[in-house]
Amino acid sequence: MADSGVSPLPSTPPAHSPLFRAEQFVWLTARVLEQRLFAYHFLHGCPEAVDAALDAYRNEDGGYGHALEPDLRGPVSQPLHTARALRVLDVIGRCGGQRVERVCRYLTSVSTQEGALPAVHPGQRGYPTAPFVPVIDDPPSELLSTGPVVGLLHRNEVWHAWLFRATDYCWHAVESLEKSHPYEVQAAVAFLDSAPDRPRAEAAAGRLGRLVREQRLAALDPDRLDAFPVASGYAPGEHHFPHDFARNPDSLARAWFTDDEMARSLDHLAAGQREDGGWPVTWHQWAPAPTLEARPVVTIEALRTLRAYGRFVG
Repeated sequence: MADSGVSPLPSTPPAHSPLFRAEQFVWLTARVLEQRLFAYHFLHGCPEAVDAALDAYRNEDGGYGHALEPDLRGPVSQPLHTARALRVLDVIGRCGGQRVERVCRYLTSVSTQEGALPAVHPGQRGYPTAPFVPVIDDPPSELLSTGPVVGLLHRNEVWHAWLFRATDYCWHAVESLEKSHPYEVQAAVAFLDSAPDRPRAEAAAGRLGRLVREQRLAALDPDRLDAFPVASGYAPGEHHFPHDFARNPDSLARAWFTDDEMARSLDHLAAGQREDGGWPVTWHQWAPAPTLEARPVVTIEALRTLRAYGRFVG
């Protein structure tokens, strides 16, 4: 029989498996970008399709907007949107070239005097924004937004003048952390996992892990959540678990937790799949659309974490 030239349909996970249920949830609820990311990760989809979907969020200034990060609505470029775009480019192996050079020029244009990134640039004012994301005229440098971006650029061997100052900021911010909270720690890990000075990164990660345990920032026993406080300003019940800090076994944060603690964490993650096939949003929910758009993102990340630890093959 002659070749028709039509690509075969992607293989479908076994019926009623967690992956199959998640796939149905994604097709039902997700934006095109997350549909294509799911297909890329679990259905042998192509990176070109993901790249094309991501390009819809790109602006002329080299940054990304258009609610790519669902809690910030509107068209304007923002560091958090752009960080999300870089994560997508990283997973499909396309975090480089002239496009990332333009991204770095955008990051330079919105960086603070310290060379770091604010969480939200004041250009967001006038557009719908989550109430827990303040928009101010002179926003400070934030490890939360800078650490993941700098880590991704280093992992992909991107070099740009802005990156030197931003790296210095991240080292100072990470090594001076005292009282912290889970999202800030996650940003620090994202930086340390790819920082080029590996001995320094390992030393900083060891100190950070002790801080996490001393301040009980990770809920080590999902059956005793009352023993672990929720960080100030977080949603009620918004706990963070070992898998939230060590998304894969190669992360420096994996050494912070025993095998039993990680197994309990992964059991809890696997059990979190809802009847509709998706995983829930645990942070503050302020409007229907951002929650609907965020759930497929959370679902894909949950599946990727479980697969990284060998919990299923897909």
